Amino acid sequence: MDFVKPTIEYLELLPLLIVFGAAALGVVTEAFVPRERRHVVQVGLAAAGVTAALVATVVVGTGLDEAGDGAGRGLVGAEGSVVVDGPTVYLWGLVLVFSLAGIALFAERKLEAGVPAFAGQAAALPGSEGEREASTRGLAHTEVYPLVMFAIAGMMLFPASGDLLTMFVALEVLSLPLYLLCGLARRRRLLSQEAALKYFLLGAFSSGFFLYGVALIYGYAGSMSLGAIHDAVVAGDGDRTLLLIGIAMLSVGLLFKVGAVPFQAWTPDVYQGAPTAVTAFMSAATKIAAFGAILRLYYVAFGSERWDWQPMLWVIAILTMLVGAVLACVQSDVKRMLAYSSIAHTGFLLTGVLGVQASGELAEGQVTSLQAVLFYLTTYGFATVGAFALVTVVRDANGEATTFSKWVGLGRRSPVVAGVFALFLLSMAGIPLTAGFVGKWSVFTVAMSAGAWPVVLVAIASSIIAVYFYVRYIRLMFFTEPAADAEVASVTIPSPLTSVTIAVCAAATVALGLVPGPVLDLAAQVGDFVR
Repeated sequence: MDFVKPTIEYLELLPLLIVFGAAALGVVTEAFVPRERRHVVQVGLAAAGVTAALVATVVVGTGLDEAGDGAGRGLVGAEGSVVVDGPTVYLWGLVLVFSLAGIALFAERKLEAGVPAFAGQAAALPGSEGEREASTRGLAHTEVYPLVMFAIAGMMLFPASGDLLTMFVALEVLSLPLYLLCGLARRRRLLSQEAALKYFLLGAFSSGFFLYGVALIYGYAGSMSLGAIHDAVVAGDGDRTLLLIGIAMLSVGLLFKVGAVPFQAWTPDVYQGAPTAVTAFMSAATKIAAFGAILRLYYVAFGSERWDWQPMLWVIAILTMLVGAVLACVQSDVKRMLAYSSIAHTGFLLTGVLGVQASGELAEGQVTSLQAVLFYLTTYGFATVGAFALVTVVRDANGEATTFSKWVGLGRRSPVVAGVFALFLLSMAGIPLTAGFVGKWSVFTVAMSAGAWPVVLVAIASSIIAVYFYVRYIRLMFFTEPAADAEVASVTIPSPLTSVTIAVCAAATVALGLVPGPVLDLAAQVGDFVR
């Protein structure tokens, strides 16, 4: 058997290679740069790597037509392992934009009196002499930056995977660093470590189901390539039992990752226990990567089996929206409330996945399912990152104050912070003139066009329920007086890194609500998935 040299499209894969390279350089930095200089070097390296990858993504996106082979805007590269097409480039851009925001929040030191929010020495037991010494010396756990860069690389590879094996590898690459990051909070160490353990167990179940589904689909199609799986499904010659169980197993693995019901059990615990900067990064970037993979898997590999996986998604979308909205109403912690809100938004996104995927099946002017989901991910990402960034600046003597009682009357003590937080909540609720309204309109429209009107009715009902707990929180901040002897939180002025992140998210939330056309057009121009 002759050896055939593989062909690698380095230019099209340049954004991925830049991020992987920056992550590797971050590991080298930990080994050779003195401790007192590592923080500045690591922040600069991570920010430069993400910025360079974002520029490379724009370059790749503008050259997709030339790179294509006539079958669509894009190509199947790396010997079929990675697909660089319009949706891939859009998702890469989203992940990198919110990764920049995440790195800015990671680098924040002013809120904690000159030290970051991460533990100074992760290996030290909570309450031990080693932890006290690390805290006294003001040590910074700068390993978080190469970890987050590896997670970003996995998030970029996940929706670009051309076969199931690459998709599984990407799932592990993005997940493993996040398990570690969730357990590195400087304050409330035990709660943070509990969150990391629960997230690890969730991820283990997710990976197990996904890998078993990969084996079953390989048994059905004789290949792991998404294009070959599509051809096998169209031919219909294999064992349909293997196919249906395989689809179910793969779906469980991916739905775990987005926190859909009934796989959401510990998601609020992870959101609450992890460092808030990590929560902000995960809530946006992980959901973008996972929904990109879901769209590619369902639309490319199993597009012709639509009538088999759609009923399952109907049920899961309905349960996810209702459970997320109802349980958010009874929360007394702002991070847990935002976590259940995130679960409800997962249901809204799944509603969009149920829509019509091909532009040729719609009347002129209507949006496709892919276009609607991409736009919703954009609007949701800005709102959730901005909301969690604001949570970091509301503090008391013990650090971040996340219980509702501490936020009572915040609108009178700090009207700007409370007003911007209210803006993000109104966007999540889908109030007109905010980005969230246009996002919900788009996913509801595509679901209706596909005949999923029962799911849309439940989505509207869930949105009405959600308005209650969002407005309840706004009322708490602006129209409720704290008790005379109650301890309330105050606002700490953050560094420009956090301030700029909040300002950009607020501006994008308003702009996408007032003038959504350019981003909707950009989402429409990405085209369809390349097989």
